[in-house]
Amino acid sequence: MIKRPENDANGVSRRAFLRTAAAAGGSALATHALAQDAALQALIEQNQQSEFGQGFDSASRTITMPKASLPTLSPLTVQHTEQAIQQYDGIVARGGWPEVARTERLRLGNRNPSVIALRQRLTTAGDLDANAGVSDIYDSYVEAAVRRFQARHGLMVDGLVREQTHKALNVPAPVRLAQLRTNLVRLRSMSGNLGNRFVVCNIPAAHIEAIENGTAVSRHTAVVGKPDRPSPDINSKMVEINFNPYWTVPVSIVRRDLIPKMQAEPDYLEKNRIRILDPRGSELTPAQINWYSEEAVNYRFKQDPGDFNSLGSIRINFPSKDGVYMHDTPLKNLFGEDMRFHSSGCVRVQNVRELVNWLLVETPGWSRPDIEQVIKSGERKDAKIARPVPLYWVYVTAWATPDGVVQFRDDIYNRDGLGPTASRG
Repeated sequence: MIKRPENDANGVSRRAFLRTAAAAGGSALATHALAQDAALQALIEQNQQSEFGQGFDSASRTITMPKASLPTLSPLTVQHTEQAIQQYDGIVARGGWPEVARTERLRLGNRNPSVIALRQRLTTAGDLDANAGVSDIYDSYVEAAVRRFQARHGLMVDGLVREQTHKALNVPAPVRLAQLRTNLVRLRSMSGNLGNRFVVCNIPAAHIEAIENGTAVSRHTAVVGKPDRPSPDINSKMVEINFNPYWTVPVSIVRRDLIPKMQAEPDYLEKNRIRILDPRGSELTPAQINWYSEEAVNYRFKQDPGDFNSLGSIRINFPSKDGVYMHDTPLKNLFGEDMRFHSSGCVRVQNVRELVNWLLVETPGWSRPDIEQVIKSGERKDAKIARPVPLYWVYVTAWATPDGVVQFRDDIYNRDGLGPTASRG
């Protein structure tokens, strides 16, 4: 490898000395030597380009991350999704993007042949600038592009090509185009007046937005229904907050979950402080029920308030024919997963106190300190929302926002009609 000319003992480079001599009308020898130094510098730079594949951190314009303030549903969503369809029409017409080979986890500074295809994949969809080069080094621009890709696909943003990121990278371009077209129909049906202040839960994104005057003022990770127990589409209004609630176990969960649990763990109800009540409200013991029959569905199961309660410290109520609601949860670890489809239809809300504070901002007597105090006390209390807030649970797996970012999510309930290629799950 070619080395740079070393500085002399006084810290003055050879090139600087020769440049001074030439400028002072020095000899032709000094001028010639300076030209040789310039040629040598050019060779050094060429050598570095070869060594690091067009530069370890090639010059590249900034490609922005998705803006958190832009809502999924807005009057502009349809327009920008139509533009995204044109963009992806062009990508498909040009042959789509390459498949990225599965390899060991790539980290900053790693060199691997698969990085070349990864660069092409990221460049094709606009996550990486074309000027970032074609080397096989996983440099900072590739890492930043992976982060942007992860953000617009609802994945953990860590710049590492883990399993879920790799699967999302290899969803074919024609499938993504079909998703955009399918969701454009859904978005057009929701493009009416949603209100100045409303909440949206996008089920396949497992994400909640509180929208005020066209801006997402509060965003929350969610846990939604399993594929075999899907969360329904909802058009309702949030009317009440229950603090430190009891949980009455739905009959469907009694049948599917509670009876098998009691067969395997006879002390399950006692450990989880779930009481059994007959139709008259009298409490029964677990020993009074035959857990190897359907007898248990005739009783009511009620879990006491507390940290162990399945609803956590808060439940948000709204009229629903499906009997679902939004709530806190003691299982906070689930919010850190890429695939957050664990519930039986209800929606669990991360940082639910922030959302409740926003919902009760116009309700007298329910300031943030009041909310914190009642939760800490463990007392059962309800708060009516002064002006019921519109709520929409929607199923949108592809959309575009005014910042030019095209977002995709898994078709977790297979409602797009595109088969398993549209879902990492």
